[in-house]
Amino acid sequence: MRFERASMAEEIEEIRRQKLAELRNQAETGGAGESDWQSPSEPIHLDGGAELSDTVAEHDVVLADFYADWCGPCQMLEPVVETIAAETDAAVAKIDIDANQQLAAEYGVQGVPTLVLFASGQPAERLVGMQDEAQLRSVIEKHV
Repeated sequence: MRFERASMAEEIEEIRRQKLAELRNQAETGGAGESDWQSPSEPIHLDGGAELSDTVAEHDVVLADFYADWCGPCQMLEPVVETIAAETDAAVAKIDIDANQQLAAEYGVQGVPTLVLFASGQPAERLVGMQDEAQLRSVIEKHV
């Protein structure tokens, strides 16, 4: 057990060193450049309405995935959502309904997974249940 903890601590320290080097490089080059204007290539895990509002304000199209860890269809949807984040112009936000019950209620989430597509700062589409990649791409393309 001690070896695992030491190994994990070493990994965390290496990640910290890499991140510090990235931040220093960004500071020296005046920021991240054009990548600031692109959608993230991985889902963004949000906690709370303020983070969702900031994300929706920052990106033209945001696909918000309201999910729960215990939800089988949510787990099946996860790789699809990750692909959508990596390959489309939409930012993908993941919101755990158990940790964000008030936010889920605010958006009328009664079953999971529920996907809400925001376009130009407003909810534009709502999809409930398991979705395939083609369906999500089609919905996003209507709003990009």
